[in-house]
Amino acid sequence: MKRIIEWKSVDESGLVDIARRFACVVKEGGVIFLGGDLGAGKTTFARALLVALGVGERVKSPTYSLVESYQVGGLSVHHLDLYRIADAEELEWLGLSDLLARTMLMLVEWPERGRGALPEADLVIQLEHAGERRDLSATAQSARGSAWLNDLAAERAGRHRDS
Repeated sequence: MKRIIEWKSVDESGLVDIARRFACVVKEGGVIFLGGDLGAGKTTFARALLVALGVGERVKSPTYSLVESYQVGGLSVHHLDLYRIADAEELEWLGLSDLLARTMLMLVEWPERGRGALPEADLVIQLEHAGERRDLSATAQSARGSAWLNDLAAERAGRHRDS
């Protein structure tokens, strides 16, 4: 059974806090798909996660460049925004195969547009509008993704116990 964690009615600062907590568990790399409608918070989440990982430079949205890459310690981090991709074959021009490394974290917005050309996700984060706020669900797609969510759940339970 797939491991799922949900957050309901999250404001922007809460979304940033959740992304920061994810940064603590994804330091070994993997693949995260970010889903949701326009304005759901995908880029906000990705930017907060990248900053929390230690990206010291300005974190730009890859809306027009399609991919922005960063080096954090020994980890290569790639943030892709595939909104403007019409066909998954276009990813070949990005040099996607060159980005795939053992110590790599890939964050992909609009992953459905790259279906078939992207590596399998370890985790799918879905953001949904909930009035002025957002609902967020994180679904593990691999053992790595399940381990991330287990670590987050343990951290979350510890915080509630300490309150």
